Amino acid sequence: MMKTVAMAAGRIFLACSLFYSTSQSVQGQSLPVWREHTNSFRGNDWLVGPVTAKAVVYKSADAKEVVLDNGLVQRRFRLHPNLVCIDYKNKINNQQLLRSVKAEARLTINGHAYNIGGLHGQKENAYLLPLWVDQLKKGTTDFEFVSTTVTDLSPYLNSRSPFWATNRNAATGKQLQFLFRSPLQELKGIEVGINYELYDGLPLIVKSLRVFNRSGRSLHLDKVVNEILGMVEEESAVVGSPAQMKKQAGLYIESNYAFNNAMRYDLSDQTTHWKTDSAYTSQVNYNYETPCLLEVYPEYGPGIDLAPGDTFNSIWTYELAMDSYDRQRRGMAIQKMYRTVAPWTTANPIFMHLVSKNDEEVRNAVDQCVQTGYEALILSFGSHINMEDNREANLARCKALADYAHQKGIRIGVYSLFSSRRISETDDVINPLTGKTGGAFFGNAPCFGSKWGLNYRDKIKQFYTVTGFDIWENDGPYPGDRCASTTHPGHKGLDDSQWKQMEIQKELYHWLNNRGVYINAPDWYFLDGTNKIALGYREVNFSLPREQQKILNRQNIFDGTWEKTPSMGWGFVPLTRYQGGGPEAVLEPLSQHLKDYEQLMMQYYGAGVQACYRGPRLYDTETTRQTVAGVITWYKKYREILNADLIHLRRADGRDWDGWLHVNPALKQKGLVMLFNPTGQPMKREISIPLYYTGLTRTARIREKEGPAKNYILSRNYEVTLPVVLPPDSYSWWVIEDAGI
Repeated sequence: MMKTVAMAAGRIFLACSLFYSTSQSVQGQSLPVWREHTNSFRGNDWLVGPVTAKAVVYKSADAKEVVLDNGLVQRRFRLHPNLVCIDYKNKINNQQLLRSVKAEARLTINGHAYNIGGLHGQKENAYLLPLWVDQLKKGTTDFEFVSTTVTDLSPYLNSRSPFWATNRNAATGKQLQFLFRSPLQELKGIEVGINYELYDGLPLIVKSLRVFNRSGRSLHLDKVVNEILGMVEEESAVVGSPAQMKKQAGLYIESNYAFNNAMRYDLSDQTTHWKTDSAYTSQVNYNYETPCLLEVYPEYGPGIDLAPGDTFNSIWTYELAMDSYDRQRRGMAIQKMYRTVAPWTTANPIFMHLVSKNDEEVRNAVDQCVQTGYEALILSFGSHINMEDNREANLARCKALADYAHQKGIRIGVYSLFSSRRISETDDVINPLTGKTGGAFFGNAPCFGSKWGLNYRDKIKQFYTVTGFDIWENDGPYPGDRCASTTHPGHKGLDDSQWKQMEIQKELYHWLNNRGVYINAPDWYFLDGTNKIALGYREVNFSLPREQQKILNRQNIFDGTWEKTPSMGWGFVPLTRYQGGGPEAVLEPLSQHLKDYEQLMMQYYGAGVQACYRGPRLYDTETTRQTVAGVITWYKKYREILNADLIHLRRADGRDWDGWLHVNPALKQKGLVMLFNPTGQPMKREISIPLYYTGLTRTARIREKEGPAKNYILSRNYEVTLPVVLPPDSYSWWVIEDAGI
């Protein structure tokens, strides 16, 4: 049985034998022939209308090439004398992204670097002509292409989420796999599989690789570069350093190896490296420092030993072709990518954050959830449940609470802190600079590969297996700390410590996701099974007066939904005192601050964003209960459109109106506008509402709240002018439908 020592992604490659037993020969008739206008992009905007073209793997007419094409993006490979990518095109805007050939990947094995595929000899590196390719040569030490396999796209994770979601379907498309072997005797038995995934309806290609050690001896895998692209430069500058110059914006890159607690991918990214290319001697930059060589790899590691029979899985690189510089459009493209490749991120349960002192308070909160329409309860930090207490009596008590919640139709979860805490000198991360604990991302932190860390993982699994809890709020997840310990059982030393700790956490997230457990985790682990992250906020702001909190929260919503869907972020509403502040900062007693309570709910639910309503109860009087239940009833009525993409109209500043527009052309309700008047004066405005992404082209039927609807004619730039009247310190909402004219 083949052992897997590195599970960098939720998907498992096909067994190596499949490269032979199901290989579809390019020389034969099993692949369709690519023509110049095959799958050409036509008509519908892929962010507005349906894309009819499907992901297909083609062969060229002369069988020298393999082509990945789905009508939106195309990637072409020459097969001989070695496999190399010779074409990478965004078919939406006809942009060529590639200027030169490079290796498919690069491995550093036992201290020596080896190319995987690729060809050499391109003289001019500013652009690549097809007629040059026949003149290129393979390297004598490069891994050589052996065979090709084409299969349907396999599920990313076998998620079985029971929660409400806008998408439960696994993505569809094609997987293209290339197998390589080394011509060198010292690398005999080492095979590399390069995997490409092309998705239906998305200009997205995902790349990863797998290393099979069939050599009969152990090898050390120092570094794995799983993507190398000679990209067209974004700009030409005679002088300027790589840090100062723009990078190619036509390709958005993510990987499933990101951490930083920044609540944004671009600041959490650990693998995207824009480098200079000294072979590109005709570039404008005087010192050859144009950042036009893209390499994707973790900065540290993996640094692992691969024993005979072991298999290594790399990170997964997500390459999304972009057709615009517009921030709104780019963000919507990223959101559509997530809705498709990680459908679990579209789950969005309505939950309360309970601060509990005993079991009775939990049962009371469950009952209040039932009475208001809430769907889930999370026992917040500071509550009385300890997941790490795996004594039989504690697990039985927690199971009884879960059983009670489930009998009432309520899902239940609990908070657990991992990283930002001190455990012991034996189990904490060892700082490589000092040889002692301390100096980690959070100061002191446990190593996931320590005895305590491995036990923590096992206790979490035991808790969910025994109790039947449904949600895990994993605070302070693994933040990327490297550990210099040589005694921790989960890693050997500093070189493999980051990779191995990441693998431990990913395996835990995969395990939970596959069981249907919902995961809140304040770091960027979406692509490995987590569901939600914070919008981004400053905690002490929740001790400010409520009037300030309302505006700051809307700013957080506005800023936190450019790349994240509404379901991917959560906010915060302190029902009781949190990190300071007096009566002016909290909502308790709820009945005495009902107007603020209602507006805070409406602006979060009106954005499709769940907030952590943290306190001992959801209501204190019947009037309060009716108000909360009324908001939830409204949210559920418009839930689909409220969870749709958010168009940013105007950011809150307290001076004038602010708000946003939800859009989904596939729904009956094509859009929903939320507008706020934060001033103490009545407001009358005529506001331009952009309706392009609703899919409406000529007319729109718009009504305020549940009032009468009015037909509007769209301007040439797909806008309508909406007359708005808002009382002082108020809000309203409008529903947009097809007028059918």
